[in-house]
Amino acid sequence: MHFRAITRIVGLLVIIFSFTIVVPGILALIYHDGSGQAFSQTFFTALVIGLFLWIPTRNDRHELKAKEGFLIVVLFWTVLGSVGALPFIFSEKLNLSITDAFFESFSGLTTTGATTLTVLDTLPKSILFYRQMLQWLGGMGIIVLAVAILPLLGVGGMQLYRAEIPGPLKDNKMRPRIAETAKILWLIYVLLTILCAILLWIAGMDVFDAISHSFSTIAIGGFSTHNASIGYFNNSTIDIIIAFFLIISSCNFSLHFALLTGRSLKIYWRDPEFKVFISFHLALILICILVLLYYSIYITFEQTLHQAFFHVVSMATTAGFTIDSFSGWPLFLPILLLCTAFVGGCAGSTGGGLKVIRILLLFLQGSRELKRLVHPNAVYAIKLGQRILPERIIQAVWGFFSAYALVFIISLLLLIATGVDEFSAFSAIGTTLNNLGPGLGTFSDNFTSMNNTGKWILVVTMLFGRLEIFTLLVLFTPTFWRD
Repeated sequence: MHFRAITRIVGLLVIIFSFTIVVPGILALIYHDGSGQAFSQTFFTALVIGLFLWIPTRNDRHELKAKEGFLIVVLFWTVLGSVGALPFIFSEKLNLSITDAFFESFSGLTTTGATTLTVLDTLPKSILFYRQMLQWLGGMGIIVLAVAILPLLGVGGMQLYRAEIPGPLKDNKMRPRIAETAKILWLIYVLLTILCAILLWIAGMDVFDAISHSFSTIAIGGFSTHNASIGYFNNSTIDIIIAFFLIISSCNFSLHFALLTGRSLKIYWRDPEFKVFISFHLALILICILVLLYYSIYITFEQTLHQAFFHVVSMATTAGFTIDSFSGWPLFLPILLLCTAFVGGCAGSTGGGLKVIRILLLFLQGSRELKRLVHPNAVYAIKLGQRILPERIIQAVWGFFSAYALVFIISLLLLIATGVDEFSAFSAIGTTLNNLGPGLGTFSDNFTSMNNTGKWILVVTMLFGRLEIFTLLVLFTPTFWRD
């Protein structure tokens, strides 16, 4: 394990992040909101930390092995989440504890969207923008951005890409050179963000809110600049635009790339995962409409349809935006919507959850086992579209699912041990492990009342969810540390 080379790369990544702090710092000066000092302190602190890590090791250049890539990814997210907490700590207007500052930072970076802040409408604009920016950077993964830049500095990125990009089929690349792939991913990401911001501005948001919400929408983060979330705007056009871009951002970005390179829209419907993803959403919307109509929650059918469509898309894509409170809904629906987050978005998207492709493969594997019970000697292959999948992929999916269940159960028991009631604990673990945001029970609005120990448990589950379990779990195995 080349620890000096690893330290060098992490230092470079922290230096890159320090310069992103300049943007909210400039906003603090423009709005005169009193947060300029907090961001200037953060910039210099992050820069010093980065230089401290990089300068002594700047000449250590080694080819990265796979396990070193995993370690760099975990270290970077841990270090960046910690450095990202500094503006919340330095800001006198927030007056957050160390625990709350770290919770807010990791929630933003992992695109979870859970918060401990209760007065968003009165917070400094620069702080609000910084929260949104954290989600935007975390949405695609700063590691992917760094993969596009670090080759210029003499650092290869293949191992980082394999550790960061989600999904069981992540050996597929859109371009042979990994740096080129990362640049394409970010180009698509930036273009979608700009388009979303423009449409939100046209629909009625001011420039600040339009840019801020485009960040959290494309990242599928869920942070808002208002306590009432998207419901603050009371604008059905804005709701539809956000829901539309949440669906786009939940799709595999390689499909968007295929469209940009001249393919027709049929490329989406030919993708088995996309078909399941859309069908799943349509079924959920129908169920939600029927339940809301049965209990007469809303006066008109149009209101019912609108509420069902937005909240199903928001929760099932793991964004967590809301336009109305769940408190007046039958309990069946909030629990159903929370459970949809376990499925999440497609592989290769900015969504959280288990990912649609894994659920599809588990279903196909289950179907095959049922067939084998009837015909024990028959040979059944699992096909995804026209492609026969090798057994190693099916085994990897089952391994991931087992690890996911183990992490969920252990985290749930630990949170209950801190004194949280069972229902609220299940909701909190479900929402953080799937990077969803809003919970149920005690934490339906925010996580202010969560005890400090519980918040640190949730920070760890956020990391497990963002890094898709194995990337972090592998570090706890003795085999990983053996040469």
